[in-house]
Amino acid sequence: MRRVGAAEVAARKGAAFPVVTAYDAPFARCAEAAGIDVILVGDSLGMVVLGYDSTAQVELADMVRHGAAAARGTQRAHVIVDLPMGSYEASDALAVASAITLVKHGGASSVKLEGGETNAARVRAIVDAGIPVCAHIGVLPQTAALGSGFRLKRERERVLRDAEAVAAAGAFSVVLEMVDDALAAEVTERIAIPTIGIGSGPSCDGQVLVLHDVLGLYPDAPPFAKQYAALADGATIALRAYADDVRARAFPTVRTKALQPNGGSAYRP
Repeated sequence: MRRVGAAEVAARKGAAFPVVTAYDAPFARCAEAAGIDVILVGDSLGMVVLGYDSTAQVELADMVRHGAAAARGTQRAHVIVDLPMGSYEASDALAVASAITLVKHGGASSVKLEGGETNAARVRAIVDAGIPVCAHIGVLPQTAALGSGFRLKRERERVLRDAEAVAAAGAFSVVLEMVDDALAAEVTERIAIPTIGIGSGPSCDGQVLVLHDVLGLYPDAPPFAKQYAALADGATIALRAYADDVRARAFPTVRTKALQPNGGSAYRP
């Protein structure tokens, strides 16, 4: 089965389409089964999955491992994998080498990098190497803590310049993170590539949320996220019931039939 290509995502300009993060095979499989065919393996896995304080500690090897897992869990989805901090800023050559690594070993259909005008040359270099690029402007999580922090972006001229720069450099789409709603609408109207909003209002072409925020699995969801389930509560209840059964010797029960080593479902010790 052929995966959705970057050109097909770019052709969704003007259409509302969902994007979700996923960091492993099971959740990527769930997303695809739900009809979400654009999956972002974000470096937000540093906080959401690995327990770091920020994305800054995430390494390229982490993105390779988790990107490949998400790709293995899907058949058709377009898998965008983040270039983490330190894997692209120093030079075009480094950016291209890192992007190639994500495609060859990390399951990436395309790569994403942060920065507008300042990193437009990196976008162009990767695109010229034949790898599609999703850009990322507005709040830049990799460096936000070093600068203005996670505050809504309202600087109209700066955001517009960034958007136009990455579009001109060949990006097939651009994430707008925490950009003022009216400004995000203006960007979406002005550039020819799809905008994918996160905390940037309803006018973007696509919307992306962190899967763990959607499912209620992460305790520190941002205020713009919408929780569609409360799976953390359900998981805690189920685990408590299991623990209670073990302590009461109610689980496991006595087996009446031996395990069949070559039949039935897979046995996982």
